[in-house]
Amino acid sequence: MGKEITIYDIATKLNLSAATVSRGLKGHPSISASTRKRIVDTARELGYRFNSFASNLRLQRTNTIGIIVPRLNSNFMSDAIAGMEKVANKAGYKIIISQSLESTIKETENISTLFNARVDGLLVSLASDTSSISEFEQFINRNIPVVFFDRVFNHPKCPNIVIDNYRAGYEAADHLFQKGCRRIMHIGGNQTGKVYRERFEGYQKALRDHGLIASEDLLIISQLSFEEGTSAAVQILAMNEKPDGVFVANDACAIGCMLELKKHGVKIPEEIAFVGFNNDPMALVIEPNLTTIDYPGEEMGELGATLLLSLLNNNNDDNFEQTLLLPHKLMDRQSSQKAASLEIK
Repeated sequence: MGKEITIYDIATKLNLSAATVSRGLKGHPSISASTRKRIVDTARELGYRFNSFASNLRLQRTNTIGIIVPRLNSNFMSDAIAGMEKVANKAGYKIIISQSLESTIKETENISTLFNARVDGLLVSLASDTSSISEFEQFINRNIPVVFFDRVFNHPKCPNIVIDNYRAGYEAADHLFQKGCRRIMHIGGNQTGKVYRERFEGYQKALRDHGLIASEDLLIISQLSFEEGTSAAVQILAMNEKPDGVFVANDACAIGCMLELKKHGVKIPEEIAFVGFNNDPMALVIEPNLTTIDYPGEEMGELGATLLLSLLNNNNDDNFEQTLLLPHKLMDRQSSQKAASLEIK
């Protein structure tokens, strides 16, 4: 490999001082337009690359934001990252994206990598098994802002951006009850974090309000992947008394479960109605279309990045709202129309 071209190489070729070349590359008005053009043309000819890292290091900023998410193969996370990138790029920031793969160990590695990369701030959605944020203290102790979104952790110096997962879980189970379901199963995620625990607690409260029992045989805890949805369907098929409604804490798992049940002749929603969560585009592809909870990923990403940049520009200002709540909406589709199906009969 050839050696890295420096401003000294450009200065030698043009018989100029390194300081003049540096100012010329930055478009400084003290350098004439003709000299600036000679400097830029020569830099391009020699293959010079501006060392933004070294420059920003002197300014104690890298103009880089770190993002940690559980998985990248999620429509919600893709939307959230798109919102973050839109805001960050407009403000002149780059982003570095990493995924924890739902592992606290991997999440810790990502934290260390981004800390050593000297990112100016972090946007984080926690892994499902994260029970402590002690690893983030290295950022917090240095006044490097950390904003949690979707999967969050309460910390006085870290704002959270969420939806009301408890209320959404309640509405999903209540919807199934209103459609005629009386034996309602829940397929949820790891209960260590707040998100899936709150969705489960909302489901439980809805059942209690309607005089139903959330028995253990009606609960499956999993990683909520498409494959684990298939496994959940196998469990359902083996049950002597099957559920007549299922609330699944994400759409991928719900779709995997529905497809496997349909493969074995189970009629949806006539025999088992379904409600998912996230409003993934696949919810409109599966037949019947999946009833699901929608919440704004891109808006959450935009809000998270905007808040982070605000904290960066007012680094000593702790006057922020601890929790920002975004709206959600139940998308009523065919997979839960059990009552209508019964009426036709």
